[in-house]
Amino acid sequence: MRLSLPSVRRPRFNSVTLVNSVLVVAAAGGAFWAYQIVSGPAASADAGTTTTRSRVVAATQGTVSQTVSASGSVASAATANANFATSGTVTEVDVKVGDVVTKGQVLAKVDPTAAQAALNTAQANLTAAKAALTRDENNSADDATIASAEAQVATAQSNVTSAQATVNGTILTAPIAGTVTAVSGAVGSSSSGSGSSGSSGSSGAGGGSSSGSGSSSSGSSSGSGFIQLADLSKLQVDASFAEADATKLKGGQTANITWSALSGTRATGKVSTISPTATTSNNVNSYAVVITLDSLPEGVRLGQSTTAVVTVAEAQNVVRIPSTAVRTAGGQHTVTVQVNGQNEDRQVEVGITGGGFVEVKSGLAAGDQVVVTTTTTTSTNAPANQFPGGAGGFTGGGGFNGGGGGTVRRGN
Repeated sequence: MRLSLPSVRRPRFNSVTLVNSVLVVAAAGGAFWAYQIVSGPAASADAGTTTTRSRVVAATQGTVSQTVSASGSVASAATANANFATSGTVTEVDVKVGDVVTKGQVLAKVDPTAAQAALNTAQANLTAAKAALTRDENNSADDATIASAEAQVATAQSNVTSAQATVNGTILTAPIAGTVTAVSGAVGSSSSGSGSSGSSGSSGAGGGSSSGSGSSSSGSSSGSGFIQLADLSKLQVDASFAEADATKLKGGQTANITWSALSGTRATGKVSTISPTATTSNNVNSYAVVITLDSLPEGVRLGQSTTAVVTVAEAQNVVRIPSTAVRTAGGQHTVTVQVNGQNEDRQVEVGITGGGFVEVKSGLAAGDQVVVTTTTTTSTNAPANQFPGGAGGFTGGGGFNGGGGGTVRRGN
């Protein structure tokens, strides 16, 4: 007799199930590893290491200089804007940018036709007025008639003088000797003859109108003219000093000038003028300062950028120590002095500070050993959250070994 046992259905495993199981385990392990990376040691903050070092230096005898500095640019100390005195159409421009001219040299002309006609009329009127006065005098006219004739002659003479000035104003001459830095008009352009201005503007040439009733020259103020001139043999530095530094400046102080475009070029100069009024930009006050140059280095040109360092105070042959050796509290200055291997604090009187040194007026002598203590803090933090795969993924954007976090397909 054969017994029949019920059949037991075994679980069905295939390769797809196995792969999916492995992926789940790998994902869990990867998530744990990422968590350790983000929240583990890399996320901890290292406050850094503070190191204090002390060294002993000797007080020395020498010079302590205090300086202030500012940026500036090269400008001419003598500039002029030449403008026509008479309206008209420009008929001649006899110079170009870069030409060197002498004082009184003809620079340009406007059409004199109308001005000459007015002068001719004024001269004719003067001749007629003089003839009328002569007739009245010869005819023994009364005093009132002669006085009237004399007044007419005076008026006519004044008109002639004015008309002659108008004719003269059709010719533009150089008010100073110098170099042409800009020509702002051309033949055929119009001169309005509305006023005069002094000093240089930007270089350039082209058509346009010129205004002016003559020529004038000045220092380094701004302006424009039909033709602009600058004396390149008299150059200066125009600098702008911060408010706090400007209070320390005085005329005659020595300045050292360096150039941005001329490597290694240096020159000395002296503070010439300090503007009494401030220029305000972004709520910050600064003062315009003119520094005259003692000499002109080779290659210097108008408009070049410079740095001016002005010595505002200096003490020579004084006891000096590094400024970092001095501690200040409550208006008192203290240094640590090493005597026979032992440190002791000593109160000192200080003077000028500059160039890394401070003048010691009393409390120290040259040769005294002064302790200088410096404290530095270094950080050992390593950049956090850096692991392959970019934000939110491992070796791929947002998925495993691939982009976009793709799905796993299961078999039947």
